[in-house]
Amino acid sequence: MVISSPAINTWYIDRDSENRWICHKVKKKILTRKTKYQEVEIIDTVHLGRIVLLDKKIQSAERDEFIYHETLVHPSMISHPDPRRVIILGGGEGATLREVLKHPSVCRVVMIDIDEEFVNTCRRYLKKWHRKSFEDSRVELIFADAFNYLKKTDEKADVIIADISDPADKGPARLMYTGTFYSLIKNALNRDGIFVTHATDVYKSSQKNISLKILRTLRGIFPKTSYYYEYIPSYGSQWSFVTGSFKYSPDGMSASLVEKRLQQRKLENLLYYSPETHNRLFCLPKHIRNII
Repeated sequence: MVISSPAINTWYIDRDSENRWICHKVKKKILTRKTKYQEVEIIDTVHLGRIVLLDKKIQSAERDEFIYHETLVHPSMISHPDPRRVIILGGGEGATLREVLKHPSVCRVVMIDIDEEFVNTCRRYLKKWHRKSFEDSRVELIFADAFNYLKKTDEKADVIIADISDPADKGPARLMYTGTFYSLIKNALNRDGIFVTHATDVYKSSQKNISLKILRTLRGIFPKTSYYYEYIPSYGSQWSFVTGSFKYSPDGMSASLVEKRLQQRKLENLLYYSPETHNRLFCLPKHIRNII
């Protein structure tokens, strides 16, 4: 929520839970808009720069979005030796698309987002996120429900990336974390393809078992799964990610192989992801290993 005090200060309060609120000082309110599917707010803050809120929750922040998006995209893209066709589910800000397009082998990306109004808002107000990625000739942007799209499509992908809202949300993504949905994703992958999804807050997962449920569900569908996490400052938490594949496991890659593929693809100058980062992402501490 965004509140204004009787004085000059305006604050966005991120109600992380009933027991923790995180306050961010607001410099400027950019817009508040109710689309067919969700409430969208964009505000400029002192600490995080511009942030986009969906149904009152931080979706992405200017100062650290690169941490989230590079962590989501590159471990799976690098684990595939020749990712040519990619499907992105969600990702309305365009930053996931931006990172995928950095891989020179990619010849086609299909991005499916249900909320056309939100995507158009991001195209106008989040230019530092997408950097004109929507205009790339390799991209096909489809406004549709991802579940229905996957049920009907004959499209096959080397990599599928789910960058949709949290499963706990009451928004359009609430049904996108089920075995049925993941089975549709499996059917849309090539036999050597790989799927990755974010899997919510690690701390909450230890209480509510959200990411554990996602991991267990994917283990029932794919013979190879990986679990990793990174701290995302704007979320104020460690954020988990899960992959599923019939062939590839990012957690089994050596730093030398990651480095070789980054060099081959001329991706040595990413802001966050590197061979050392890759290995650290999958080096899980004991209490996390006990959870999964």
